[in-house]
Amino acid sequence: MVDKSRYQKMFPVSWEQLHRDCRALSWRLVESGPWKGILAITRGGLVPAAIIARELDIHLIDTICLSSYNWKDQGEANILKGVDCEGEGWLLIDDLVDTGKTAKIARDMVPKAHFATVYAKPAGRPTVDTFITEVSQDTWILFPWDAGSQFVEPIAQVSD
Repeated sequence: MVDKSRYQKMFPVSWEQLHRDCRALSWRLVESGPWKGILAITRGGLVPAAIIARELDIHLIDTICLSSYNWKDQGEANILKGVDCEGEGWLLIDDLVDTGKTAKIARDMVPKAHFATVYAKPAGRPTVDTFITEVSQDTWILFPWDAGSQFVEPIAQVSD
């Protein structure tokens, strides 16, 4: 279960921002290629993997399926689907490295892969090779697939 008191800040990420950050990650990764393919960590790594695959012209994509979160709680990581390689020449992609627990399991599965995430927190940062944006450990990253738009009353109306 997630200790909700550990999140003091919210970092909302729009679809446009996520796309820009994934392209920035692609710029960092292009020089280290060529790559055999991408291993996306599901589910969070699927959207970044698709954008990065397009930017790096990679057509071979597989998944490592790990589950440690439901929509609100974090528990023990379960391996739902692995891969049959050590990862040499492959990109391992996820949206975020937080505590590093899930990342360590993925890293152990494909120890020779280049691990890249879009966002990183200090506790998990040592488990990845490349990332774009670091946020503090007490920040909850609100991804666009976890949010929706809704009407908000004007401030003048709320204070009446």
